[in-house]
Amino acid sequence: MPTPIVQFGTSRFLQAHADLFVSEALKSGKAAGPITIVQTTGSRERSGRLAALARPEGFPVIVRGIQGGECIDTIQQVTSVARALSTAGNWNEVRAIVAEEVEILISNTGDTGYQVGDDDLVSNIPLSFPGKLLLLLKARFDAGGRPLTILPCELVSRNGDVLKALVLRLAAERVEDGAFTDWLNTCVIWGNTLVDRIVSEPLEPAGAIAEPYALWAIENRSGLRLPCIHPCVKLVDDLTPYEKLKLHILNLGHTVLAELWLKGGRDRNETVREILADTDVAAHLDRIYGAEVIPAFAARGLEREAADYVAATLERFRNPFLNHRLGDIANHHREKIERRIADFQRWSPGVSMPELAAICDQ
Repeated sequence: MPTPIVQFGTSRFLQAHADLFVSEALKSGKAAGPITIVQTTGSRERSGRLAALARPEGFPVIVRGIQGGECIDTIQQVTSVARALSTAGNWNEVRAIVAEEVEILISNTGDTGYQVGDDDLVSNIPLSFPGKLLLLLKARFDAGGRPLTILPCELVSRNGDVLKALVLRLAAERVEDGAFTDWLNTCVIWGNTLVDRIVSEPLEPAGAIAEPYALWAIENRSGLRLPCIHPCVKLVDDLTPYEKLKLHILNLGHTVLAELWLKGGRDRNETVREILADTDVAAHLDRIYGAEVIPAFAARGLEREAADYVAATLERFRNPFLNHRLGDIANHHREKIERRIADFQRWSPGVSMPELAAICDQ
């Protein structure tokens, strides 16, 4: 069966995000088609997932949490994956699929997914994802060069622009073909995306446990193709508001709670849900959101969006099924204060933020 969607990465996040959305959309004829999943690393742990991901009966995604004041605990079977391959063991097959079948590429290759090395210029199968992608795109160009949409889901700001720049640099160093470079610039649509969902645990041999909240915001561009029509997939003109909402409400809230946890000398294993059971802590966070965060978004014309996102965030923080340890959140705390709080102050000149300022000034 042809698969117009190819996904690079076998992560539990993608299983509970893109794979689930496409599966649900296929039932109503609102998806581009089924998916070929491609493992891009040689990890033995992840290679064991491949057969399970492509089973005809699919794999489970358990959705647990609070949404709209209701407790959600459901199991959804994901049946969108038709094939599961690896670049290590199925390189020629992967190359043929990208050259001849695919219309949309999706990726989520982890925190180091965009790192490149010297092997990307000399290896038949480069180690890095950008290196592999370059050679796969060259195979597509050589096969006629049909247009293609690439939707990276890595947690990198302007991820499509960043990935495009990496591939173009590698192309200039390795391929040196002006026509190919022109095709990369004009016929490949490099989408910028933002993803937002907490996927807390993997299931074995495949599947995941996730919260009810989910967002896949994709910045619109001429010629861009969506993998599916789904309530959680939003085609938007500008990703900036979505990036700011996530960074300066969800992530900022985590950092405020980590600050209170550190200063209070609280239990080393305390979770976000548990610290919010302390009424003083909950009131402190509510006060910051209401008096400092939402007014800053209101000054940008985003008051309603911010208020709604705060309400959803507090439900996510109180998810009874999720044990999100503050000790983990507190890692690299000073760097997080700079990016999540100090940058927010700079983005919101003229808005009074005494409590957030106190955190930055320590």
